[in-house]
Amino acid sequence: FDIGLLFTTSPHCYNTFKNEYPEMGFEVEHYTTVINRFIKEQRIKPKGNFEKKVVFQDPCFLGKQNDIFEEPREILENIPGIELVEFERSRERSLCCEGGGGRMWVESESDEERLAATRVKDAADLGVDVIATACPFCLLTLEDAVKTTNLEDKIRVMDIIEILDKSVRGETVGSKE
Repeated sequence: FDIGLLFTTSPHCYNTFKNEYPEMGFEVEHYTTVINRFIKEQRIKPKGNFEKKVVFQDPCFLGKQNDIFEEPREILENIPGIELVEFERSRERSLCCEGGGGRMWVESESDEERLAATRVKDAADLGVDVIATACPFCLLTLEDAVKTTNLEDKIRVMDIIEILDKSVRGETVGSKE
C-alpha cells in the first residue's frame, strides 16, 4: 500500500502505529492534531455557540504516552461560547479512566472502586455540563460512569468532534440543553 498519512480517532491506534510500527514508513496523526491545524488554517471554521461549561479528559495514550495536550484544548477554545475548565489532575497528571485497559468490561463490587466514577465526580464538583474527550474508550467508560453515579441529568460525555460538528454546522447549543 502507498500510504502517506494515516490519521486515527483512537489514541491507542495512534500510539500503536506511531510507536510500535515506525517501519511502516507513513506519517501518523491523531485527528485532534489534523483538526487543530485545519482550524488554524481556517479550513474549518467553528461558528455556532456551544454555551456549556466543558472539561477535557486527557486520554492516557494521547497525552501521557505521546505528549499531545494542547491541540484538543485549542480546538475547544476555538468553539464560540465554551467555558473551558481544567481538572485539578490534568495533562501529565491526568487520572486514567481505565477504559483502554479493558476496565469497562470488568465487574466490580462497587462503583466507588472505578477511576471513571471518581473522574465523573471530579467533573460534577467543577460544575461542568460536558466532559469532552478524544478517545472512544474514554467516551464509553465515562458515559457508563455518568450513569452509575446517577449524574445523567447533569453531565454529558462527548467527543471533541461531536462538539465541533455542532459548531461548524452553525448550531447553537444553550446552557440549558
